[in-house]
Amino acid sequence: QDEIGTPYCITIDYETLEDDAVTIRERDTMKQVRVPIKEIKILLFKTFNRFLDTAVNFE
Repeated sequence: QDEIGTPYCITIDYETLEDDAVTIRERDTMKQVRVPIKEIKILLFKTFNRFLDTAVNFE
């Protein structure tokens, strides 16, 4: 996924079955965070909004 430019990777693993959480990894920094499944939507929404706020304004 890194080679094609996917900025975030969500990993579902055996631990997910036990704790209902997934691992989200950021491509550029390789930082990882374990997040409850029910919080993924909120976390990604906040992350993408932060990105859009700092993006170039094309108007």
